[in-house]
Amino acid sequence: MGISNLKSRIDEEISRKLDIKSFSSTTTTLHIADLGCSVGPETYSAMQDIVESIELKYISEGLNSQIPEFLVFFNDFSSNDFNTLFSALSPNKKYFAAAVPGSFYQRLFAERSLHFVYSSHSLQWLSKVPADLVDQNSLAWNKGMVFYTNAPKAVVEAYSAQFAEDMDSFLCARAEELVRGGMMTLLMPGLSDETPLSECSHCMLYDLLGSCLLEMTQMGLVSEEKVDSFNYPMYIASPKELQGLVEKNKSFIIESMEMVSPLTMEDEMPSAQVFTMQLRDGMQKPIKEHFGAEIDLDDLFDRFSKKIADSSHLIEENYKKPNHLFMVLLKLGD
Repeated sequence: MGISNLKSRIDEEISRKLDIKSFSSTTTTLHIADLGCSVGPETYSAMQDIVESIELKYISEGLNSQIPEFLVFFNDFSSNDFNTLFSALSPNKKYFAAAVPGSFYQRLFAERSLHFVYSSHSLQWLSKVPADLVDQNSLAWNKGMVFYTNAPKAVVEAYSAQFAEDMDSFLCARAEELVRGGMMTLLMPGLSDETPLSECSHCMLYDLLGSCLLEMTQMGLVSEEKVDSFNYPMYIASPKELQGLVEKNKSFIIESMEMVSPLTMEDEMPSAQVFTMQLRDGMQKPIKEHFGAEIDLDDLFDRFSKKIADSSHLIEENYKKPNHLFMVLLKLGD
């Protein structure tokens, strides 16, 4: 879901902190990466906005004659539909484009080759489900649940540890790929430091989907064993957690970090159908991979849509609170 005021925040950070003078002396092509781009229209508009904002920065610095060419790398898993993505690119775009398939939890680009990194709604996805969650001999065995909202402390800690490991891998890879002074802008679902899991709007949605899976188990539509061995491969981090991970990594300075809302005062709440479509886009692949032909995805998400409609008052109350984490990082010198 888009953040309507994100463009102005990125524009502001580029204007204030992107060190284009150091770039101008070393390159005639500025490299931008969208990590976890998927195929939706938001990636096109985000890249166009970033390119235009950097151009304005050059103009404001009196470097009109040094405005570089722009090369945008669109990254996602190799299973991403890059054909659809590239066929929808505007012929009037202000940049050259290339696809870079692969996991962003590992190196993807040459050393010191990137100047700007953007990632939206991707870093909440874990590289893998923590193994202890499906180990019957572990304290973190998550039997009868598919997420960590109401799970024992050991389950939450297993999720948190996996997220910390993944974020360190992400930061280490980008630290090698970004030039000194390079900028990263990251947006992901977040949980305010003072907000309990029970009031996390994202957790509410995933819990509702989990209740649909359990309901289908009780009706004999999917096996209990399959549900017991399934867990959502995602984690909703807090600003405090992310700050600690960045500071521990020591490769970046936090220029900005804040919780933001997906809705302005003028925006209406998304409908149950919109929530269902968005969650299905993200979750149907891991669900299908785990359950295979045993599960009817249409049935699952029809049930979810009905539960969303029945719980709309509770979701609306919490969804309008700041529930996305926006972070701007600058690469430190080697």
